[in-house]
Amino acid sequence: MSKYTIGVDYGTESGRAVIVDLSNGAEIATHVTPYRHGVIDEVLPGSGRKLEMDWALEHPADYIEVLTTSVPAVMKETGISPDDIIGIGIDFTACTMLPIDAQGQPLCFDEKLKDNPHSWVKLWKHHAAQDEADRLNEIASQRGEAFQPRYGGKISSEWMIAKIWQILNEAPDIYDQTDRFVEATDWVISQLSGELKRNQCTAGYKSIYHHRDGYPDREFFKALDPRLENLTDTKLRGEIYDLGSRAGGLTEEMAAKLGLNPGTAVAVGNVDAHAAVPAVGVVTPGKLVMAMGTSICHMLLGEEEKEVEGMCGVVENGIIPGYYGYEAGQSAVGDIFAWFVEHAVPAEVKEQAAAEGVNVHVWLERKAAEYKPGETGLLALDWWNGNRSVLVDTNLTGLIVGYTLLTKPEEVYRTLLEATAFGTRKIVDAFHHNGVPVDVLYACGGLPQKNRLLMQIYADVTGREIKVAASTQTPALGAAMFAAVAAGAEAGGYDDIVEAARHMARVRDESFKPIPENAAVYDKLYEEYSRLHDYFGRGGNPVMKKLKVIKEEAGRSSEVTSTKS
Repeated sequence: MSKYTIGVDYGTESGRAVIVDLSNGAEIATHVTPYRHGVIDEVLPGSGRKLEMDWALEHPADYIEVLTTSVPAVMKETGISPDDIIGIGIDFTACTMLPIDAQGQPLCFDEKLKDNPHSWVKLWKHHAAQDEADRLNEIASQRGEAFQPRYGGKISSEWMIAKIWQILNEAPDIYDQTDRFVEATDWVISQLSGELKRNQCTAGYKSIYHHRDGYPDREFFKALDPRLENLTDTKLRGEIYDLGSRAGGLTEEMAAKLGLNPGTAVAVGNVDAHAAVPAVGVVTPGKLVMAMGTSICHMLLGEEEKEVEGMCGVVENGIIPGYYGYEAGQSAVGDIFAWFVEHAVPAEVKEQAAAEGVNVHVWLERKAAEYKPGETGLLALDWWNGNRSVLVDTNLTGLIVGYTLLTKPEEVYRTLLEATAFGTRKIVDAFHHNGVPVDVLYACGGLPQKNRLLMQIYADVTGREIKVAASTQTPALGAAMFAAVAAGAEAGGYDDIVEAARHMARVRDESFKPIPENAAVYDKLYEEYSRLHDYFGRGGNPVMKKLKVIKEEAGRSSEVTSTKS
């Protein structure tokens, strides 16, 4: 009799549950639940309070709705007995964090606190803590903190400590009423198992936690702000667990809601991109995995700890136990293409796509594929949502050079695809030239399944073969694999993730290989990209940041005028 696990993948706008056959990794059923409240980046639900620029929140109730909707749906579709489901695991975007009370409930559930935006979940792309991140990096540099090189020299505003400090600075009452600050992935696991157990992946990559040394010492946090001196002993307290560990068993209450058996193994939480690594069979060094969707997360394994500019972190046991896991990333990729289609494509393009019965992205891809590398005469910087790696600066913005009165929408579309590929090459080069080899690329997520032109451009730009995941739900598959490890071999699962990957990981037979003549042109374009990258990103011309300041000042002026009138 076959045994199964359930993987639940929490993305930026929806969550999906997948039932996976442990014998071969086959996905038996999938169900997606969009978040009822979506991404909250303009107005706070209920109160109508307008959010400031660079805020991105979510509603924690949406995460539970994913479980109570999608898990019963896949169980009903398959007819699989709960007796044959031996484990459940989840993955999540990160750093997606929230403040909870002593009972483990989000502060935004409290009627007295829900109108304060700091009581809500701060999504990974909440960038309003940039001032705190800048100050944190400055102080860490002055003190010569040992952790800083492990994170490419800079801690991001997207991460836990900067977001906590922002709450302390802007809403000290929320800070004081918080029992613990937790990653959303750990909070959801606590709702499933009744146990709040923090995982090594988010702690290591997003909270400056070191597998051997722990957090930076109290003196560092005191140097940031005396009120933070005891942060790690109080509001970040708790043991850190390796991936694949069992958080506990499914509670009776949640088992009833999900249609599973009480006591079913629940794995500790994970990060979406990191869970995808074993799901494509990568359990050894030299293979860089790109989780490609609204953004890209780049993961790579190494046998020793190296310093690499702009990496998001190197964490021992952070991806696969026994290796150092390296992470880098791009803050916007699919989001850039979506922005272009939604806000910059002329009506005639949408009309032609509709007349041909195809999606606008498909129409643009087909037209863009008719151009050779360099033929558009355009070049772009891919910073529509700031730069995560290697510059680690959310205040950078997008740029396109080379427009003429003859420029067509499909030319711009191709240029944006190329820009994101150049951004990935910048990351690949940073790793490869600093002693962390990158020999082949693996791609998973929504984009590789939909856009062949994009994948060929990435192969040509990076000069490396790209293998594509066979699964359309790779992070969820990875979460299901770690659930199999949490359940263990005695229950019908596996005792380690390497063994699980041997049986369950899948990639397509077809891969994308560099076309030499294309690669030669892209080498030239990449030189120009690098010049623009350094000029605008390393202080040669801070115009992007000046424009943001002027925009903020103009916005505040408009609000004052509106209030007076």
